[in-house]
Formats: sequence, structure tokens, C-alpha cells
Amino acid sequence: MTEAPSLPGIASDRPQTVQVLLPLPLARAYTYAVLDGMAPQPGSFVSVPLGPREVRGVVWPGEPPADLKEKKLKAVLQIYDVPPLTPELMQFVDWVSGYTLFAPGAVLRMVMRSGAYLDAPRPQTGFMLGTLPENLNLTPQREKVLAAARGLNFPVAASDLARRAGVSDAVVRSLATSGALQKLETDPDQPFEEPDFRRKGHDLSASQQAAADIIRQQVATKSYAGLLLDGVTGSGKTEVYLEAVAAALQQDRTAQVLVLLPEIALTMPFLKRLTQRFGAMPAHWHSDVGDAGRRRVWRRVADGSARLVVGARSALFLPFQNLRLIIVDEEHEGAYKQNEGVLYQARDMAVARAAQANFPIVLASATPSLETAVNVSLGRYTSVKLESRFGGASMPDVSLIDMREHPPERGEWLSPMLVDAVNENTAKGDQSLLFLNRRGYAPLTICRKCGERLTAPDSDTWLVEHRFSNTLVCHHTGFSMPKPDRCPHCNSKDSLAACGPGVERIAEEAVAKWPEARIAVFSSDTVQTNAAAQALLEKMAAREIDILVATQIAAKGHHFPHLTLVGVVDADLGLAGGDLRAGERTWQVLSQVAGRAGRAEKSGRALLQTYQPEHPVIAGMVTGDRDAFMLAEQEGREMLGFPPFGRLAALLLTGENETQVNDVARALVQAVPQAQGVEVWGPAPAPLYRLRGSYRVRFLVKATRDVSIQNFIRAWTGSVKIPSSVRQTIDIDPYYFL
Repeated sequence: MTEAPSLPGIASDRPQTVQVLLPLPLARAYTYAVLDGMAPQPGSFVSVPLGPREVRGVVWPGEPPADLKEKKLKAVLQIYDVPPLTPELMQFVDWVSGYTLFAPGAVLRMVMRSGAYLDAPRPQTGFMLGTLPENLNLTPQREKVLAAARGLNFPVAASDLARRAGVSDAVVRSLATSGALQKLETDPDQPFEEPDFRRKGHDLSASQQAAADIIRQQVATKSYAGLLLDGVTGSGKTEVYLEAVAAALQQDRTAQVLVLLPEIALTMPFLKRLTQRFGAMPAHWHSDVGDAGRRRVWRRVADGSARLVVGARSALFLPFQNLRLIIVDEEHEGAYKQNEGVLYQARDMAVARAAQANFPIVLASATPSLETAVNVSLGRYTSVKLESRFGGASMPDVSLIDMREHPPERGEWLSPMLVDAVNENTAKGDQSLLFLNRRGYAPLTICRKCGERLTAPDSDTWLVEHRFSNTLVCHHTGFSMPKPDRCPHCNSKDSLAACGPGVERIAEEAVAKWPEARIAVFSSDTVQTNAAAQALLEKMAAREIDILVATQIAAKGHHFPHLTLVGVVDADLGLAGGDLRAGERTWQVLSQVAGRAGRAEKSGRALLQTYQPEHPVIAGMVTGDRDAFMLAEQEGREMLGFPPFGRLAALLLTGENETQVNDVARALVQAVPQAQGVEVWGPAPAPLYRLRGSYRVRFLVKATRDVSIQNFIRAWTGSVKIPSSVRQTIDIDPYYFL
């Protein structure tokens, strides 16, 4: 730190100091003096000088360094009137930092965000019930407004009160003019309505009731427990864990509950469901929420008034005051892995947070991850099972279409057997789902003249054709360009050909085969917002879609009551690539998408197009023997010492200078410490060797369970000086190997 001028208010004898952690990639907290009259506590949000800037941070536990030079101290400038972070959350930040090997300041940034939420927003005008004048003309519209106002505990904006009453803003303002409504200045970040834990949920089946009782009993102990809610698709897991939510809210009137979801596409239907269950909209946190909405959630979580929060993985780092229960829905989903910034697995971090703060966590899935299944077998988690669908619905019948015996017509992708099944289903008036887990029209565009494969600029990534928008898109870098009419390499006209099918190409084939059918595409390219997803889901529920063509976004927790046929176009797609979780992930995706069929009165079936019917994953889908598949998967991982029976970490070097990157890689090879139980593989070019103009080289570290892989990596990388032009990224528990 640069030397600061002497500041008034700092005593000449030894000043009081605090440690302040800043939301920057810094390895430690900095020491600051405290001016007379200030009393920052651990967890307090403060602003401090850092060089020429003023930066916001948090007072952190710890002592100043022994060699502190008091004359160089700068002082805390301001303490914000915001509830401080709890000791549990600060401990969690430090733990995540130590586990992931990212600086504690980088982890704190996930809690503080930009720091802008510390500023109170400008007050806005709000309205509450006033005194009714004797001669007030009570029209039906005014009666609606007054009825809505009677239920308010805090003033709300005219537009909000009008929306609640189903009238125009003018009606609200006329009542305010008459005095029937009070006009008050209020915080625009209104508190969230209190969830009503007394409201009765849906009637539970006997098995649901038994499962709910087990989880409620654990919630009542107010101590840590890991519980796996293991229920087949359509068994009603959500209703069961909502009973646990109600129990947690009831037993502690300041308790906060977090429900994590893997995808924002699930959020809106789920929020509607929770609003019906608890009579109040929960706070929701995900990338589709605007900045004002995020500020409201952050501030109300921080003051404890947001008691029920639903969010994507980053919601785990909100500044909860009294978090007492976490639900991780679809716990097996890879979407819980954060692959940018601080790299972490939200499910695993949620378990750690529950254990540290001593409260229960519920992991819910129809296809649990192998990590979770092994924790159950070792007695670390308790398994609560739902083995049948709710309401007597039967599990779908799964059968295979051997594409070697029943190939599609030339230039097509749907087998005649699948086409016949859709014909039959459509004739009955039932809905069908054609599933292909590949976005766009085609995964590769190639020149028929010169063989050029079109890639993103300065990258080794293929450009995916999107015919709906007539663009070529890189799904890794975000690069997009209009599809050219000539090859950029040889300049041949009309020579570019789409290779392989994407979901848009399947939709094109479906339109050609069923021109009278109502067909829709459900992928992250065609449904980019929560509102768009909600509109499509409502159309499915209203039977306004006959054939849905979709990627795995449709396989994640959605309930389609009139869907009776699922056709998987390429069941083998996820088995390639050498990923250690490829088999497990393919099983999960196929099980989840097949489970969309027959969830109501009518039975369902799933047809899987495959060129590998003998593969254990594909064959196991027909028998439905999940436990046998998981046991085989477990034995294979255990034999090789892969997670969860061993530890993995990836080290990625990136830089624009290829020579420098490889020089650092060679230096790291020479510096690998000798350690029992540890293997270092590499260096090797990453599968995507060139990305956004940077060259990428990978190491993989494999260790036994009794070895601290973090300590090994610290010792290893700390012995090599890495130039600033080369970036080093460490990924503990890597899920993807791109």
C-alpha cells in the first residue's frame, strides 16, 4: 500500500485497527486504522482507500501482521448501514477459498457482487390504507383497491397496488386524493411477503407422507444431516420437500430457506407453485432477474426479511442472516458446476455450508449422482425413497430402435419406426417429444470443394449453423456471423454444407413429415428468457403443441400431463469423448427425458434411436435397473481411483504467446513434487487448444482420498514463477475437460 498522509482522528499512540477483505482477487485482508467514533465489527461493510481508489469491503476476523508499519496506515472511510455478514458466512468464504484455491477476495465478490447494493435506493411514493371519508363513493373498482390495501403491512407503489387489485393506477391515486389511502415515502426494495407455513399443500400419498415425516423429523433436530430424496420421475418429490420447507419456517420464525434449481427455465413454473403453496411469492435470484430485482433480493436476504429464496447456484453466496435449510433440486445436474470466475460445484459447496452451520440439507433427484449414491452407501447421507409415481401413473415403457436395422431415409434422421410411433400418437391426439441434445441446425459446416471446416476466429471451435437466424455461431466463444454464400477459404459459391443434425434440423424434418401438426422448438437458442419458457410450457399444458422438438432443457423437471411419447434421436450422443462421467451423465439425461412421458392418466413410452444397443447404458435403459448400472459405474471408478473414490484437479495454462505457455508447462513438469498417492498427467494440449486467440495447455492431477490435493498443488505451483502473460486456472473437481 502507498503511504498515506496523517489523518485527523487517529490517535498518536497505537491506533485501533481492523482487517478488511476486499472483493478482489487478493490473497489476504489488508489492515486499516479506525477513526475515533467508528465501531466496525467483524462482518461490517466498509469503504476504504486502496491506492487512489475508494473500495468497498468487509471487516474480516484476524490480527494485523507482526511487521505492521503504523505510519503507513490508512483509515476506514465509512461503515455502511447494512447488517453485517454472519460469522458462519465468513467462515464459509474462507473455506471455499481454501478448497477451490481461489483468493478469498474473489469468493467474497460472489457475496458482495459489485458492492453497489450497499447503497440505499432513492425513496419512492407508496400507499397504505388510510381513513375512509364518510361520503366516499365506493365503486366496485375502489372496493377492490381497499380490499387489497387491507392486507398490506408496508406501503407499496401505486402500480403494484393497482396490479394486486386488477385496476388502473388512476383508481389508486383517486383514493389517495380522498384520504382513503395514505401516501408515504417508502423504500423501493419492499420486503417480501411472509410465507404462510400453515397453508396446506397438496394431499400426499402414503409413501410421500412417510418420506415427508422422515425429513420433517430431521429438520426438527436443528442439526446437520444430509438427506437424499430419491424418487422416480413423477413421484412428487417437490411436494415432499416443501413439507420440510414449511417445517423449517415454522420452528424458527427468523429462519431462512434456500431452494437451489439448476436452470432458470425451471424457475417461473416453480415460483408459481411455491406461491400457491405458501401464499406469497418467494425471493428469486438468477441471471434473468434485472439489477433492481437483484438489489431487492440481496438487501432483503441481508436483513433477514426474505425468508424463502429460490435461485440458481450463485444464490448460495447471498448474505443470509439465519439460513436453516437448503434444498438442492435435481442434485445430479452438471449445471451446478460453475465454470467461470471462481470454479466450484454448488451442490458440494451447499453440503459444506450446511455442515459448517449445523442445519439439514435435502438433495433431490430421480437419478442421483454417483458421488451422492456413494455417500448414502457409506452412511454419510440418509436415503428417503419414493419408488412409484404419484396418483397411480405408471413408469414409461422404454424400447430401443437399432439404427443398423432400421435406418432413416437418406438425408433424414428419424427412423421409420419412430415416425410410425409419432403418427400413431398424433392420431390419438396425444403429444410427442423428439429429443436431441444438440443445439442449432448442424454442429459443423464444411466446404464440399476444399474440405474447409468453418471455425470461430482465433479458435479451434466449430461454427454451428442456426438456420432459424441464418447465422453461424460458436457456442464456446459467443462469436456469430451471417452464413456466407461462399467458402471463406476457397471462395467457392454455394459450397457450404451442414453436417450432422441439430435440434433445428430435426424440427425441419418434423415439419416436412407432419405439416398439419403444431410443432415447437424448445432450446436455449429459441427460448432465451424465463417469460418465453413460461409461455411455451403453458402452450404445452394447454395442448396447443402436438410435437415438441427439444434439447435437454425439456428434460429438467417439467411436467407435461398430455405427453405420452418421447423419441430420442441420438441416444449414443453423450457416450463419446472419454469423459469419466459420460456414462453416468448419459444415463441421467436419458432417464430424465424418458420420464417426461406418461406422467398423468395415460401411460407413456420412450423410443431410443441407437447404433450401440449393447452398450451398458443403453441396454440398462430398457431393463430400468438403475442400481445395477450404478454399481457397475461405481466399480469402474473405484478400480481406477476416480471420484468419488479419488480426487481430481485440473490445471489450465492459457496465453496468447504459444511459446510462453509451453515454456511454463515445461517448467511445471520439472517442478512436480514427489508425493505418495499423487499422479500428474500432462502437459497436453486442451481439446480446444486455441480459444479466443489464446493457446491452452492442461495438466490433470489425480490423488488418493487421503491426500490433500490442494496442499500438493499449492506446493507445486508455488515453486514456479509464472509470467503475467500466462494465466493459470485451477479447477478442483473438474466436470468438463475442454
